[in-house]
Amino acid sequence: MAEKQDPVVSEKAVADSGSFVDDHKHRSTSDADSVLANSEGVTEHELATLRHVRDKMPWQAFSIAAVEFAERWTYYGTTNIYNNYIRAPLPPGSRDGSVLPQNRLIGVAGALGLGQEKSFAVRTFNTFFVYVTPFLGAILADTKWGRYKTICIFTVVIFLGHIILVGSATPSSLEHPQAALGLLVLAIFVMAVGAGSIKSNVSPMIAEQYQGKLRKETLPSGETVIVSPSITVQSIYLYFYMAINFGSTGAISASFLARDNGYWVAYLVPTCIFATVPIVLYFGRNSYVKTPPRGSIVLETFRVIGLCLSARATFNPVALIRDLRRPGFWDPAKPSYYHGSELPAKITWDDEFVGEVHRTLSACKVFLFFPIFWLCYSQIDGNLGTVAAGMTLQGTPNDLIQNLNPISIIIMIPIFERGIYPLLRRRGINFSPIKRITAGFFVAGLAMVYASVLQHFLYKTSPCDNDQPSACTDADGNPAASPINVWVVSGPYILVGMAEIFANITSLEYAYTKAPVRMKSVVMAFSQLQTALASALNFALVDVNVEDKFQWLFASFGITATLFAGLFYWTFRDLDRAEIQLNLIGTGERAGFAGEREEGHSEEKN
Repeated sequence: MAEKQDPVVSEKAVADSGSFVDDHKHRSTSDADSVLANSEGVTEHELATLRHVRDKMPWQAFSIAAVEFAERWTYYGTTNIYNNYIRAPLPPGSRDGSVLPQNRLIGVAGALGLGQEKSFAVRTFNTFFVYVTPFLGAILADTKWGRYKTICIFTVVIFLGHIILVGSATPSSLEHPQAALGLLVLAIFVMAVGAGSIKSNVSPMIAEQYQGKLRKETLPSGETVIVSPSITVQSIYLYFYMAINFGSTGAISASFLARDNGYWVAYLVPTCIFATVPIVLYFGRNSYVKTPPRGSIVLETFRVIGLCLSARATFNPVALIRDLRRPGFWDPAKPSYYHGSELPAKITWDDEFVGEVHRTLSACKVFLFFPIFWLCYSQIDGNLGTVAAGMTLQGTPNDLIQNLNPISIIIMIPIFERGIYPLLRRRGINFSPIKRITAGFFVAGLAMVYASVLQHFLYKTSPCDNDQPSACTDADGNPAASPINVWVVSGPYILVGMAEIFANITSLEYAYTKAPVRMKSVVMAFSQLQTALASALNFALVDVNVEDKFQWLFASFGITATLFAGLFYWTFRDLDRAEIQLNLIGTGERAGFAGEREEGHSEEKN
């Protein structure tokens, strides 16, 4: 939301966040009675004392959420069955990966038969690439095409990738496993370029559809409340994430389609669903709030950082860190720092842009803790599916269980948005983004401890005297499972779902609200890059991502995530205290209006 800067706040946009908090503590009483800039008559005193509620959400946001629903259906409807597709061999008598009807109570679908380690490596490559490519879409959107056009172009790229994927799983392709694997990797590459480039733009575009301002409103009960844009954006992202997880449940049908009809059918269905995305985008084209490209923002950002670093160049790391934290670090990049002809020719920006770069980097620091969160999430994305394969299935496909994660999120989001969060606000409890992310890390750690304990008992109860329950078979070659029912593994999936509500949804909200308008896609891409970094760490852990070491792998992630929860809150506790004031920082005249339409669509929003 592009808001003109409040003079009291904007001076701190380029200051250290800690000094901003200290300065805010000592504001005068008269400041409390001043009207906040670009609000509709709201004073600081009213902001601090009245209850905050969300505004109505625009229908355009739900339209974009429908696009993400279809995209996530196609993504999870394919990736959730990669584990069995790559790991397990073709079932007896099968040419397409399906299980014969008489074996479906105990059988597991499969195709390439490359084993757990290669399956893990390919799936990790897929996750890594999907979350690296958001920078491509972010740069193209912010500098050349705008978000809407970027999304439209890369939907075509994703569709082409799905066609290749279907071709890789046909019976004729599976007769040549190496060729099928090559087509699979090509499909993953193409779809990752498209999906990643969309991800960095859909998230900010959905929130841009709301253009409300901070205002007071009297409810029918007579209570005066603050209608808060930040709470509205929080709710938008909660329901946006709900749409994502509705789409994720497409993997439920994929598991049964693969088991009963083969993998090419399982991949064809999401391909057909994705064909609806261009239709939705076309019919909404004249109603969306669109942010036009802003020029070479990324290049200018690196130039600003380079100027400031060169002015403090030193080989002493301690001195460098001290200089980075010292007020005035950003001055050498400001035009006002120079006099007349001394201004370097490379400076093509104003002082406000330097402040925006600092604000952007301050927002990005929060995301640096997220790789450990995504390492925990990666375990439910594949390894726990292998855990489930060694348990009593009773006709349940082992890769079906992971759909409990999106289902639990769908159930819990309305409870949090309508019940828990409003209750906390009514009681005056500020469950801020920093606190929510902290809670997310703690719950993710708890999920991994649960998984570690479960794996311990699975080793003890497996009929085979080894540490690979998923590979245990009887004398006839049929799966021989532990007596533990497969639904016991649901605990980590549900707990990680709750952790996502606390941490991941909040990270989307944080990336949008704390980033300057012209850098929102780049900041969103940086937040998603943390998933790629987690995948890169997973590559380094390939040797321990094997079934006989799952117990200690899960336990180590659980302990680390819990420690990171405390470290995260301790690091960002000052930002937590200044949450409301940080949300009031504007974006300045140079950035323009967030709701500005792209060229050719300058009319008012319907």
